Amino acid sequence: MKNKSQEAVTSGGSILSRYQDVVVGSRSILKTFYFEWCILMSRIPGAIGLAMRGIFWPKLFASCGKGVFFGENVILRHPNRTHLGNKVVISDGCILDARNEESVNVIELGNDVILSNNVMVSCKGGTVKIGSRVGLGPQTIIQSVFSSTVEIGNDVFIGPMCYITGGGNYKTESLEIPIWRQGLEKMGNTIIGNDIWLGANVTVLGNVEIGNGSIVAAGAVVTKSIPERSVCKGVPAKVFKTRGEVSKG
Repeated sequence: MKNKSQEAVTSGGSILSRYQDVVVGSRSILKTFYFEWCILMSRIPGAIGLAMRGIFWPKLFASCGKGVFFGENVILRHPNRTHLGNKVVISDGCILDARNEESVNVIELGNDVILSNNVMVSCKGGTVKIGSRVGLGPQTIIQSVFSSTVEIGNDVFIGPMCYITGGGNYKTESLEIPIWRQGLEKMGNTIIGNDIWLGANVTVLGNVEIGNGSIVAAGAVVTKSIPERSVCKGVPAKVFKTRGEVSKG
């Protein structure tokens, strides 16, 4: 699999056209000017900046609900492939990167989703779908690549500095070719169910499913699917308790 983002940046064409392909998501001059106008607002502090972004930014997205909060210094890539529900909060320094030319529904955030400071949602050839009433802690990264999906259900709380990925690992068989040029080996989708709590600094790798009602302790690395109502911890994460079970003895 080729790195399409790198290919778009380094391929031929004018600087403007490459910028439009990588950042704006459209070759339209009018859309590019509007994008630039909106991005200038990202640096305006206080109530004035918040009000201006609230007026102009919703038109950047494929769809945008009511009462969406846009913080300062938010970075957008291909916002025309992003859908935002009602009362979504995108805090300062967040990144929404929806670069996937195969879909118009690349990033989907449901109602009452909160992205804390410096959260990154990145889709380079993949998709991310987040349900309603979901909170993402500061500096959390969600990344989906290689036609894969990261799907998060409703009523989910994700602690700070978590890393959730869907897609693939680099192939590493050849010692003659640099790893980054060997392409990706598909790992599959990542599904996080409803009513789930991930503690701080949890890593969730591709091709796993975390069942409804589960809890993952801080610092755990989830490499295999977890049944519903599980409480797990460790590296790799292992289930040590099931919620609702009566304790023995």
